[in-house]
Amino acid sequence: MNVPTATPASPSPSDFVFEVDHRLSSGGAVGSDGAPLGRTGTIQTPHGVIQTPAFIPVGTKATVKSLLPATVRELGGQAVLANAYHLFLQPGSDLVDEAGGLGKFMNWDGPTFTDSGGFQVMSLGVGFKKVISMSESAHSGAEVIAKNKERLAHVDEDGVTFKSFLNGDKHRFTPEVSMRIQHELGADIMFAFDECTTLLNTREYQEDSVARTERWAVRCLDEHARQTADRGHRPYQALFGVVQGAQYEDLRRQAAGGLARLTGAEATEQQFDGFGIGGALEKQELGTIVSWVTDELPEAKPRHLLGISEPDDLFAAIAAGADTFDCVAPSRQARGGSMYSPTGRINAKSAGQRRKFEPLDDECDCFTCENYTAAYLHHLFKAKEMLGSTLATIHNERYIVRLVDRIRTSIVDGTFAELRDEVLGRQYGTEFARAAAARTATAGVTARD
Repeated sequence: MNVPTATPASPSPSDFVFEVDHRLSSGGAVGSDGAPLGRTGTIQTPHGVIQTPAFIPVGTKATVKSLLPATVRELGGQAVLANAYHLFLQPGSDLVDEAGGLGKFMNWDGPTFTDSGGFQVMSLGVGFKKVISMSESAHSGAEVIAKNKERLAHVDEDGVTFKSFLNGDKHRFTPEVSMRIQHELGADIMFAFDECTTLLNTREYQEDSVARTERWAVRCLDEHARQTADRGHRPYQALFGVVQGAQYEDLRRQAAGGLARLTGAEATEQQFDGFGIGGALEKQELGTIVSWVTDELPEAKPRHLLGISEPDDLFAAIAAGADTFDCVAPSRQARGGSMYSPTGRINAKSAGQRRKFEPLDDECDCFTCENYTAAYLHHLFKAKEMLGSTLATIHNERYIVRLVDRIRTSIVDGTFAELRDEVLGRQYGTEFARAAAARTATAGVTARD
């Protein structure tokens, strides 16, 4: 007898769920409705659950540099983020698709993120390589470019034409191309293609850019709907809109509110599943800017702050309502021997570590600190042994992942302000911690402390 087989359900936005679990009771900003902006939550994806707030380790080219995926899981990583720009250039998104998607390609069985490639197109395209320049003394105007560099990226209404930083080949990203690439990469969460500006761009250019990013967002929603319908063999991929607007409150609120209400022009039922917060902002204003954005965004959808990992920034952003974060800094700094500790950075290569026959951080529970001494790490870096990068990266990633886990617990048990003051006081000093608390108290509409 022939038994009919069940037809797999088509991918649907209902496969991606976010729920708010607890709200920050004290120590954080509140929105215009009087509700606290900081919260904990649960993101359910086709490949697993993410408890928020959460730090997402970055695996730019489908690898967290120097670490096995199993090691990332062991140190507490709940998800990884890879980069569409880099994977498009090498090995190609079509190859990753053929392999079964990003997770299968890199042997990671948890949730995955991909960013749109917009940041890399802009930052590498204007010659700043790893970061967007934030020094107003060096540049000005709309066409920002690093000194003695050729501009490799050019923006127009339809998209961006750029040269590969690998070999100089010319490529073109449009909202539709970014969506196709990210669908082929197959991440659980992906981001709309946006224009990432710098603090050096003029107010007029920022206004034009916010409007252009919203027009691109509509095209992303339409293409996302087409790709989802055409790729029924893959699980649903959530699409996050990206809020720009630099340090202007009106632009940030306009951008956030606009994206929150946006639908596709053709796919009028398609909205964003969550939101990214990106672009140019000064460190001192981070909490305030995030609170402007989260105050405008729907409570029932998650918010990801792009490119953040410093302890003070994490406290400020979580108090202002951000849910997840990613940054290359923990692994990049580790490869140079710079390692986190409760009392500030430690240089594993410094002379003071040479005969320290104890853990580099005796309060840390990572594999490195439980099994190796600071003296051994010092030796590895001085001898230029690859193992040094691996052990240091394990420590740094675990330090930040664990810190955000502790912050999540503190929101649940009502000790957020106490934990912030303790951690920042030891990390940066008492005066710094007081100043950070004061900035949090003035972020957003008002504060609860």
